Amino acid sequence: MTTKQVGALARGGIRGCVLGGLFAAAAVLVPVGASAEEVVNIYTTREPALAKPVFDAFTEKTGVKVNTVFVKEGLAERVKAEGAASPADVLMVVDIGNLIDLTDQGVTQPLKSEVLEKAIPANLRGANGDWFSLSARARVAYVSKDRVKLDAIHYEDLAKPEWKGKICIRSGKHPYNTALIAAYIAHHGEAKAEEWLKGIKANLARKPAGGDRENARDILGGICDIGVANSYYVGLMRSGKGGPEQEKWAEAINVILPTFEGGGTSVNVSGASVAKNSPNKANAQKLLEFLVSPEAQAVYAEANFEYPVVAGVKVDPIIAAFGPLKPDSIDLAKIAQFRKQAADLIDRVGFDS
Repeated sequence: MTTKQVGALARGGIRGCVLGGLFAAAAVLVPVGASAEEVVNIYTTREPALAKPVFDAFTEKTGVKVNTVFVKEGLAERVKAEGAASPADVLMVVDIGNLIDLTDQGVTQPLKSEVLEKAIPANLRGANGDWFSLSARARVAYVSKDRVKLDAIHYEDLAKPEWKGKICIRSGKHPYNTALIAAYIAHHGEAKAEEWLKGIKANLARKPAGGDRENARDILGGICDIGVANSYYVGLMRSGKGGPEQEKWAEAINVILPTFEGGGTSVNVSGASVAKNSPNKANAQKLLEFLVSPEAQAVYAEANFEYPVVAGVKVDPIIAAFGPLKPDSIDLAKIAQFRKQAADLIDRVGFDS
């Protein structure tokens, strides 16, 4: 770093120090003399590489440089600690619970945008503009091609005795499953959700463990016949992005889009909020509005095998092969209200033990 840059950093005070840490972590430096209006700084719990194609498209179109910092845990705590000096403009996370937590912990600010309100369905964004869904993934069933002759299933059916010893699933405490259980509570109430969880536990082929893709692995290995997992992992496996071994896992399964009785398929989201002390709020808004453009939504669909949240954007052919998605209509914010009850149920029935 030159003497001139050191001096500039010192004059910037606390924000300058935080920005220095941001750019070091991101392995990116803003050129000397660059205007704040030329950058947007993202703190994300998603691996930055997953969103890089869409960020690159944004920079190419607008000239605004995107700096990203991967924060595996404690994103809200980090932003709180940085306070008014935080360089974060956009907070990007996976799972509706994490989006709601950012708002509840006071590290976001509302954004009024006709573009976002028009593009994103009301049940996929915060009522006050404090969070916005950007892509979606369905909680689906992986079923054995060889041993299961089935083309439709309700989530409620997973607790039926006919599946005893045949179900694989990751930890109930994982946000993906907590969200599904919370959705079940929203549909049927806590008491029925508890009985449902007990039924699924009785049907497990093994202790809840691993990730979603391991469900396909264990179906191939004959350990189980059905797995509960996210839709986009199938795209990663079948496309070869997960390697040749995972292609074999994916060849062993069919994918069914389950629905709730009287409802639709459980959907979770990735999304973003504008940080409370965003120094580049105009660029933050510009980025979020770009992310719901048909161009950016197509990148999400093609690069990450996720469902677009904007109507009319084509789904990747691998995902489209599952059939038309009918998302559950219950508001995601309402489902998020039942996360604590869902976590308590998991402990109460000893689901992971």
